Amino acid sequence: MSDPVKLVLVVACALIDADNRILVSQRPEGKALAGLWEFPGGKLEAGERPEPALIRELAEELGITVKEPCLAPLTFASHAYPDFHLLMPLYVCRRWEGTPASREGQALKWIRPGKLRELSMPPADEPLIPALIDLLGA
Repeated sequence: MSDPVKLVLVVACALIDADNRILVSQRPEGKALAGLWEFPGGKLEAGERPEPALIRELAEELGITVKEPCLAPLTFASHAYPDFHLLMPLYVCRRWEGTPASREGQALKWIRPGKLRELSMPPADEPLIPALIDLLGA
């Protein structure tokens, strides 16, 4: 029998503005996959549910307040990295309080769904793009 796989659960959010653009952030230098664009979010802490984890991450990364009823699950990614397997639900959010701003030195960009494929993204984020295009159009 092979060694057990380490499963890492990460939550991500497609924040969608009034013009149907999606907020992406660039991983800062010093982090794994630095320079790649991704959907905001992060790892769950021990005993944490996905929605509160995402609300916490959005507050930490972007300084915005999101209420749990405003998070709608859309799809998920399941991706095997060399040393762990990532499971990442993607939520959609159209309502929040505050203006998203970089809190961790990351660059931010609002982008149309059809332009997401032009960005360099982590392999786990790429399979999420078609569901966003289906939802919002290109």
